[in-house]
Amino acid sequence: MLPPVDEQTIRDNPEFAKLYRMLLEKALNPDGSTKHDNSIPEGDAVQQGLHQARIDCAETHLLEWAISTVSLPEPTSKLPSEEAISATGLRVKPAEHPLADILALLPSLINQDNDQCIDPDDAATALSCPPLSELESHISEVCALVSETLHTAAIDVARVAHPSTNPSYLHRHIPSLPNDFAALAAELSEATSALTKNRLEALVSLTKLLQSYTQMLALLVRTLESKHGSASRRLELQALNVSQDVQLTEAGAKVALITTSKDMYSPETISALANYSSHLKDAQMRAAERVRGLQEELADYGVGDKSERDKEKTMREMARIHREMESQMEDVKKDLARLQQRL
Repeated sequence: MLPPVDEQTIRDNPEFAKLYRMLLEKALNPDGSTKHDNSIPEGDAVQQGLHQARIDCAETHLLEWAISTVSLPEPTSKLPSEEAISATGLRVKPAEHPLADILALLPSLINQDNDQCIDPDDAATALSCPPLSELESHISEVCALVSETLHTAAIDVARVAHPSTNPSYLHRHIPSLPNDFAALAAELSEATSALTKNRLEALVSLTKLLQSYTQMLALLVRTLESKHGSASRRLELQALNVSQDVQLTEAGAKVALITTSKDMYSPETISALANYSSHLKDAQMRAAERVRGLQEELADYGVGDKSERDKEKTMREMARIHREMESQMEDVKKDLARLQQRL
């Protein structure tokens, strides 16, 4: 069948719409087959041959599947254990079902696939050798097992097609399974087409919604521009004017600073200040040299050197004694002066 096309595409492409409607109404059937072959006898023969080939292929696959999935009945054993005891006293495994090998080899003989098909000579050789040589004697058992498997599978399919039917009456629906399957396939095809069409309609609706949303945003932007555009432009111009005023004020301040500096300081004053700055730098250098010299002298006396703490203590003690002696000498001089005044 032709894939569905959304209405928007058909409306936007008139020529394509004509071709699409012609294919749907005149050229093709709902299943995608052409309408012009129905009146041709050769076409009918081809359709019948194709239909018969499909039936034969389906029968072959069903038969192959049924033989491959046959459940063999468990062999009855008089012994309770799974192993039997031979006459010599040894335990031996029970023999497998006699049909197991036949059922295992039959699907390969029935398979008609080109890549797995067996040569007729090989098939004849296999049928003449055991275990397939015993097929004729077991054909009734094989047919019964295959029939039971197919019947069970048909019951399962009928249960799926008629879930509300009583299980004891499901076998009555087996003859109508092809019609049920055709009806379900038609419903599935219609549901698939409807789902695809609904998806396309949803996509078209979503596209229209997005277009409406875009138009709404455009109208909103235009409304905001018409309402606030003049005010924003006025504020922008005012800000630009203020920025220019600030730049002019900054330039005027720089010019005023240069002019004031020239008025306050004459060339002679600037030269004197430069000489004074040089003198201060020289004085600072001499003071630093003097401090270094004094530090070196103090280092000779142990001041500032951690390794000569004892020497520093001794010098400090000598300085203290010297101050005390000077104080005592001052007292003695004062006493002598008082004595001279009395005399």
